[in-house]
Amino acid sequence: MHTRLYRNGVLEKEGFPIEEVSDYVEDPDNLVWFDLCSPAPEDLGMIGEELGLHELAVEDVLSDHQRPKVDIYDNHLFITAYHVHFDDDRLDPVEVNVFVTANALVTVRESDHFDIREVVKRWDANARLAGQGVGFLLHGLLDYIVDAQFDLVQDLDGQAEALEESLFEDEVRDARQLQQEMYVLRKNTARLRKITLPMREVLGTLLRRDQALVADPVMVPYYQDVYDHVLRVTEWLESIRDMLANVRETRLAQQGFRLNEIMKRVTSWAAIIAVPTMITGFYGQNVPYPGSGEAWGFWMSTVLVAAASVALYSAFKKRDWL
Repeated sequence: MHTRLYRNGVLEKEGFPIEEVSDYVEDPDNLVWFDLCSPAPEDLGMIGEELGLHELAVEDVLSDHQRPKVDIYDNHLFITAYHVHFDDDRLDPVEVNVFVTANALVTVRESDHFDIREVVKRWDANARLAGQGVGFLLHGLLDYIVDAQFDLVQDLDGQAEALEESLFEDEVRDARQLQQEMYVLRKNTARLRKITLPMREVLGTLLRRDQALVADPVMVPYYQDVYDHVLRVTEWLESIRDMLANVRETRLAQQGFRLNEIMKRVTSWAAIIAVPTMITGFYGQNVPYPGSGEAWGFWMSTVLVAAASVALYSAFKKRDWL
């Protein structure tokens, strides 16, 4: 359980019971934050009654797999976002729901895979902005979430570039392993794209001039910076998708080229073998060949077979069929 109380921009208290929140919220000079991790429905309902939260917003917290969004109610905002990280090679998003009132911020985490202590560190690093109210707290939270997405997409870009370069390495990689890496990377990119694209709408809504709850003139540049990071993430993801499509097309082209090379070699060797077979098969029909029964006849036929095979091999090699 994490709680904090700011008064006139100064941190006065933290770690107090949630039961005291309603007393602090009544004073407009106070700024309250508290965090819940996987709360029970009854606990969430009680907090909703104390802060006057809309029942639909509380219901959305209890529903899984919400789309990143901002819902605007009479006395508060409801925001859904996702913190992302890797669990082995799999993208693991953690849903984070946020209630924003005039002087209170409530964070509800889906699981403890989202370390709220990192957000607290950002607040402490920018304590000079605490006097800007709830917009300060919300900015620190969204900035951490978007930065985590930015770091992740940078990692995905590195993986995509490594995969692209590996296609032209001298050593032939295991085709099944390469295909699996491509599949995992494409899947993670697609999942991250579904999370990051709606974040443009989230930040765009918060930056609207009529959204006075967090659009404080002092905080607007900071929210604009987060919005720019969101745009960079989405554009970078589109670039990664194009890169992976090119990798896939290049891989298919390589497979087709390799198949053509194999077919050329197989056909060429078949032609080389066909000539000796034709010569020996013709005289195998009880047709006497020149020098039949003589030693020189045997050596002449052997030399003829060898010479024809060498001539065909040289001709095919010159045309790069072997």
